[in-house]
Amino acid sequence: MNNLSITRASQRRPLSLLVKSRVQSRVVFVDMIDISEGGCKIRGSRGFAQVGDRVLMKIDGVNAPLGSVAWVEDRIAGVAFEGEMHSAVLDHLCKGKSAAVCSDREDSRRTS
Repeated sequence: MNNLSITRASQRRPLSLLVKSRVQSRVVFVDMIDISEGGCKIRGSRGFAQVGDRVLMKIDGVNAPLGSVAWVEDRIAGVAFEGEMHSAVLDHLCKGKSAAVCSDREDSRRTS
């Protein structure tokens, strides 16, 4: 599936973190590439996930909502959260990161 064809309810913000996750019941360390209230994009080793796999993640000490893999392309996967991650939690995750990462949220507020 081409991930460009998936519509998103919220804008993704870049976030570069190593995240301990569980894909199905296996512990997997992945690189988080970006995140939004409704999901995230992660990179792992080849074959680390398949579409439909259940995903649990702890992101910088914060438990993300339960998710499922929506698409996989090589080592990159998109995860759709079953609930939403509150925008204040996303702000917390961005805190201390580069100004460019955190400013994406402010830019989206101004254009809304």
